[in-house]
Amino acid sequence: MKQGIIITNTEAVPGKKVVEILGVVQGSTVRSKHLGRDIAAGFKSIVGGELKGYTEMLAQAREEAYNRMVNGAIEKGADAVINMRFMTSSVTPQAAELLAYGTAVKLG
Repeated sequence: MKQGIIITNTEAVPGKKVVEILGVVQGSTVRSKHLGRDIAAGFKSIVGGELKGYTEMLAQAREEAYNRMVNGAIEKGADAVINMRFMTSSVTPQAAELLAYGTAVKLG
């Protein structure tokens, strides 16, 4: 039975040797702000504290981008993704992209 794919933010997998580099894999999602969250965030900024609506939205976006990256690695036949990273960028003032990327590899 094959074990699941290994995802690491390091350059290597301890005890394993990279025998083939399959290429960069990535997954992304673009999320927009929600009027209800903006209103709640505006009130919260007055008193301070965590903006839970945005925290939840970003957590969901990270998970979706991560899963898309993993699926790309599986499609390439990878055993692992090394040097995995997350990155965010503003697409518009109301929307942001969350990107997960790394290098898909075969291990020996």
